[in-house]
Amino acid sequence: MMSLDTSRTARLADASDATPLTEPQIAALDRACARIAPSWPLDRLIAVSPYWTQRGEDAATVSARLSALGNVHGLMPPSHYLAAWQRGEITEAHLSEAAARLDYHGAYRNLLAVVDELSRLPHWHNISDLIDARRDRQHQMAWRDEITHQISQFCAAYYQADGPLNAERLHAPRSKRLYQHWREMTLEDRGIAILMGEPRLRRYFQTLPESEEGLFQAAIAELDVATGHLESYAQALLLDINGWASWVAYQDWQQGLDASAGGAQEAHQHEGERAPSDMRSLLAIRLAWELVLWRYIGAEQPEQAERLNRLWHAELVELPTRIERHQRAQQPLWVWQLASEIAYQQPLHHALLQAAGVAPDNTQTPRLQAVFCIDVRSEPMRRALERQSPAIQTLGFAGFFGLPLAHQQGGTALAQPHLPGLLAPQVMLKSEPNTGTTHTAQRLNWQARLQEWSRTASASFTAVEAGGLLYAGKLLRRSLEAKARRQPLAMDTLSWHWRASGEALSLADKAALARSVLVGMGLTEHIASRVLLVGHGSHSSNNPHAAGLECGACGGQSGEVSVRALARLLNDPALRGALAEDGLVIPQETRFVPALHHTITDRLELLEAETDAQVLGEEMRTWLQRAGEQARRERAPQLGLAADTPELEQTLDRRGADWSQTRPEWGLANNASFIAAPRRCTALLDLAGRSFLHDYDWRTDSDFARLEAIMTAPLVVAHWINMQYNASVTDNRKFGSGNKVLHNVVGGHIGVFEGNGGDLRIGLPLQSLHDGERWRHEPLRLSAYLAAPPEAIAEIVARHEVLTSLTHNGWLHLLALDDQSGEVLAYRGGQWVSS
Repeated sequence: MMSLDTSRTARLADASDATPLTEPQIAALDRACARIAPSWPLDRLIAVSPYWTQRGEDAATVSARLSALGNVHGLMPPSHYLAAWQRGEITEAHLSEAAARLDYHGAYRNLLAVVDELSRLPHWHNISDLIDARRDRQHQMAWRDEITHQISQFCAAYYQADGPLNAERLHAPRSKRLYQHWREMTLEDRGIAILMGEPRLRRYFQTLPESEEGLFQAAIAELDVATGHLESYAQALLLDINGWASWVAYQDWQQGLDASAGGAQEAHQHEGERAPSDMRSLLAIRLAWELVLWRYIGAEQPEQAERLNRLWHAELVELPTRIERHQRAQQPLWVWQLASEIAYQQPLHHALLQAAGVAPDNTQTPRLQAVFCIDVRSEPMRRALERQSPAIQTLGFAGFFGLPLAHQQGGTALAQPHLPGLLAPQVMLKSEPNTGTTHTAQRLNWQARLQEWSRTASASFTAVEAGGLLYAGKLLRRSLEAKARRQPLAMDTLSWHWRASGEALSLADKAALARSVLVGMGLTEHIASRVLLVGHGSHSSNNPHAAGLECGACGGQSGEVSVRALARLLNDPALRGALAEDGLVIPQETRFVPALHHTITDRLELLEAETDAQVLGEEMRTWLQRAGEQARRERAPQLGLAADTPELEQTLDRRGADWSQTRPEWGLANNASFIAAPRRCTALLDLAGRSFLHDYDWRTDSDFARLEAIMTAPLVVAHWINMQYNASVTDNRKFGSGNKVLHNVVGGHIGVFEGNGGDLRIGLPLQSLHDGERWRHEPLRLSAYLAAPPEAIAEIVARHEVLTSLTHNGWLHLLALDDQSGEVLAYRGGQWVSS
């Protein structure tokens, strides 16, 4: 048996004589690293498309490559489409139209043949996979599992703020890279060799180059990876640890936002201080495992080394044709997928056409206007509220209400962004209670110390012994009499500051901000005497993904801060005077009232009830109450409850507070369309809570600036939500977070493990998508309807890479709606065609 001597170990670890990476090799590694989309932490959990960074390629190409490299499913299985056919949801006409659009002339109707072809598809295998094929899995742990677990545990210890390997906590030099931290830790870990039953393994970690650059040089040379194969191989390795790669991508995203928020000059000044991305380093860690196993097998198991060498080079040779084969095999499923989307669109097109012929164009000023978030859960509530009186008008607007805020609550230094993840906060809003911040700070500090004491490993037994009996009463109350308890934020005093400079906003600054919000909402004339600003929030217990049910446009927070801050701003007489001087007059009798739509109970809460209850009056409060009752009755069957259930609101309230309830609500499941149009186009339609509704009238938007803002922000956010739900259904193993019953929170807020290890899980849990019998979300690409001149839409698409990529590469359907005739045109291949 061959083995490594000390001198050879030193030579292998010294990469000084290795050939430097070429520019094409560096570019290939960078492209692979750039393919990973970010995933937000649990306390700021917003939806994001896991395909976002690959939007520049055709959706079918991306799906095929992910399938070949990582066995990732971008489409539903044939059985899903067959069931839709059997239910009559997909018809022959839908299939024929889909095949014609895709110019596909192959066989697609025989789904059994598709199943057979998919089952015979070969997938890419990393070196660890090839070795696992000959490993005794009955008695030995798989290398793939150990690699993922080891890297994941290291990352958790490194990225956790108080983790044992956190670089800042250990005062490590800034120049020390993630790979170097991992290598140093791994060289001290004797448990890997013991666990894997390979006692000589550790010395092969000692052969690893000290720098990640040296690691790439050595691995590419020894594994004989051609430049043309390097990008795909690197992406396959990152897919093995996609959860942590997504966390690193989030760190990079935030750095980019911070740099852009500071302006070009500040970004240039701090360019040298900006920490380099850890993505290349993370890739180096995963590649290091490949190199270690390659060297180990070559030296310690020569009888297997020849086989490994042969199989590995066959993988590299077959890689390009393997991706092409996956793309050909998936073509019939893309026909069925498009057919299912056509089956959704056609009835909606007919309904929009019918509504255009009867919808009244009411120009009278209503008594009550209610501005809701565009969240799909708002659509049933808007319908319910409008039915209470013809004097009510509802509008849809992004849930952060156009305020680019980060909010800092009195008594804490923490500032939470309250805007979409696409944007960086420009304003710091500080709030304080009338009693001052000392009491709040003491309470928060006490809670933090108690949590730290009770949840650390060393205190797990002493905490229970010392506090168990005292906690028993609380446990019984929460178990037997679950009731949601929400404390409104203490926002008695507000101060507005520019985040970059810290300077207070002047009256002119506030007026400019308020004007941009009112113009964005289209609320510059016919303003009612009472305007309800309705944010939304969801309050559930024992739910690490709770922020994912909050307002995505508010950064995974409830809309409370945004609506209360905006109402305070718009009710300020001095600010109204400044607006009037600029030509925007808010009637003196108008009062803006902040409210919160509780999406679990469908209750509309007045957030400053002591004053606002009197402002609205009994009749308007009754409208709100009855609207909530109607919305609850409509939604109850989706949760397995009867619409006539006694005390339905209390039942739903207990459901949210029940810490054993895995499905407090369905969130944005089954979202399918985005409609930016005057409300009259959709007011008569029951859209079943599947549509993001944004009010927009192009006749009041002379330069189409509002349309551009809608297309580049709310539409993109809706696409992110849509694709996260789609991907979490099509492949919950890779892009979803599995069974929430097994979740363990990592690092307090970073994410979750399913069980005690494995990769960091991203996306949505199964229980947010499946009711135990069927999927509650149908994966359909977003259908975006814009009531605006087609040429204006096309010009905006051409100006923005994001929109060009999404529309030209099949990530969403872009449609132009004529708000007078109801005619719908589709944007395909850069041209408008009849739908």
